[in-house]
Amino acid sequence: MSELTADTDRRVPTGTDRRVYVDKQSPKAYHALVETSEAVRATAAEAGLDRILVELVNLRVSQLNGCAYCLDVHTRAALRAGETTRRLGTLAAWRDTELFTERERAALALAEATTHPADAAAQERAYDAARRQLSDDEMSAVIWVAITINAFNRVSILSKHPVREAAVREAAGREAAIREAAVGDAPAR
Repeated sequence: MSELTADTDRRVPTGTDRRVYVDKQSPKAYHALVETSEAVRATAAEAGLDRILVELVNLRVSQLNGCAYCLDVHTRAALRAGETTRRLGTLAAWRDTELFTERERAALALAEATTHPADAAAQERAYDAARRQLSDDEMSAVIWVAITINAFNRVSILSKHPVREAAVREAAGREAAIREAAVGDAPAR
């Protein structure tokens, strides 16, 4: 529950709205998760997974889990890596488009099966499809990416990490400055 303060429209958390930011409350555990994420990122790169595919997996798992914070973070990361807004906009319905390669489809299905492991039939179908498109190293990396983002999703969802407009504007400003600097440094043609 929240209540409005008398002099503003600002909501003040009360009762069950007050959440523990588990990352801040247990920094050693969170730091271990960050270190795991860094190891997984290196594993994915060593396996040959490009950044866009890793971000598609991060986003699809975050969509399935309903993690607004991670969706915000990884949408921006995917765009920085060169992903298109069209593909990002259709990612939730990737099976119904022709926008994703067979390799990406196999990785997305494997990530979904990792997120919902109780569906044994779907897991077997995903694993079979992945076998046809991905090497053992790539499959392992996709599974580890999905496991890791699932953990971060739970940290953010249970902590109710906010997605704030001010942070989005600041990030957009930084990204625009970076693009402007890059264009300014480009040789004249």
